[in-house]
Amino acid sequence: MNIIVKPNGSELCYCRPDTTWERENRDFYVPEGIGSISWAPVVFARVSKAGKCISPKFASRYFDAFSFGMLMYCNPEQSEGCCNIAFTSCADHTSVLPSSLLSADRLEEGNVGYIVHKNGNEVFSACADRNIIEDAICKASKLTSLRIGDYVVAELTDLAVLAVKSEAETLVKGESDSKGLYDFKIIF
Repeated sequence: MNIIVKPNGSELCYCRPDTTWERENRDFYVPEGIGSISWAPVVFARVSKAGKCISPKFASRYFDAFSFGMLMYCNPEQSEGCCNIAFTSCADHTSVLPSSLLSADRLEEGNVGYIVHKNGNEVFSACADRNIIEDAICKASKLTSLRIGDYVVAELTDLAVLAVKSEAETLVKGESDSKGLYDFKIIF
């Protein structure tokens, strides 16, 4: 299974290893040498039909389910400027993509909401948008062949700092339609 990510505002995509997939809602213990965790809220879709170079006209035929999650990026304590995306995005359990998915038909309703809380305070909210998912599928399929079961992930914002070493512990909760998606601590 591939996790193919389209960063917010980018025409390009990259792949994360499947070891980054966190689906069991476990606390995240930050590796040594990491000073902060950046994040981006995401919407993601499960690919239901293999394809390559998918046209926007046909993108809706290539996924059957979607959900919301978040991607985390590990930022080293001693870094000189911006770190390489390959380094910051490959830590185990940093792709928080819940295994409970919603039918793609729910996108027609236009009111599937997503809210993220950090230490009890809302830090993000949005509604599902079919266009974002379909655009990510088209962009991802230009780079790589999509296979059944792959996840195509679209970041919904630019990266922002979520947790820092000086805070020691950060509680993160995500919900959709008032149902919990994830609830875990980031522990330094």
